[in-house]
Amino acid sequence: MELYKLSGRVSGGVCLQCRHFTAGRHCHYCREGYYRDPARPIQHRKACKPCDCHPIGASGKTCNQSTGQCPCKDGVTGTTCNRCARGYQQSRSHIAPCIKIPRVVQTQGTAGEESGEHEDDDDERGYDGRADQCGKCRASTKRLNLNKYCKRDYAILGRITDRHKKNDGSPAGTSVSGSVWIRFTLNVDFIYKKSPNSRIRRGDVFLYVHSADLACRCPKIKPNR
Repeated sequence: MELYKLSGRVSGGVCLQCRHFTAGRHCHYCREGYYRDPARPIQHRKACKPCDCHPIGASGKTCNQSTGQCPCKDGVTGTTCNRCARGYQQSRSHIAPCIKIPRVVQTQGTAGEESGEHEDDDDERGYDGRADQCGKCRASTKRLNLNKYCKRDYAILGRITDRHKKNDGSPAGTSVSGSVWIRFTLNVDFIYKKSPNSRIRRGDVFLYVHSADLACRCPKIKPNR
C-alpha cells in the first residue's frame, strides 16, 4: 500500500489474499494445483479448476496451467493420467501401473533376405516354375494382438538354426506327388501357449516349407533369427 501511495496512487500495489484459487501480483493466474478454464474470465469464481491428477497414474499433483495435463508415468496417458496408453496393460504395481504388452512372434518366419537363403532359390524356382507367379503372402503379419493371440492354438518364440541341403544325405528335399518340401531345423526357445493336445515342445523340431512357397519367400525365413 505504501508503494501505491508513493507512486501517486498510480502503480506499485500488490494484491493480497487472492480469491478463487488465483495467485500472482494481480491475482492474474491460477495457483499451483489448478489450471485456467479459458471459457471464464479470471475474476470468475470457477476460472481455476483443480488438476485432479490420478494418485497412481500421475507422477505429481501439479498440472499444466493452460491445458490441465498432468505429468504421467511411463505407459500412462490421459489428461489426468487415468488410463494405460496403447501397447500397455494395467499392472498391480503403484510404481509402474502400466507395463508393455509382451510381443508374441509368429513361427511363420521373419523378414530377412540374406545369410544363405538364396543359395538354392534358383533351383527351387526352376523346379516349380511359379516364382514369377507369386501372389500376396498370406502370412504377412509379424505381430499378434491380444485378440488374435487368444484365438491361436499355440504361440511360440522360435529360431531357425539350420537349412538342410538336398544333397546332405537327409530327406531334406522330400518329394510327395511331385511336390518338394525343404526341411529346416527350428529351435523352440519359449512356448507362450499351446492347446492341451499339442505335441509342440521346447528344443529342436523340424519345419517343412514347400519349395514353391520358399521361392516366393512366403514365409521369409532367415537363419539364426
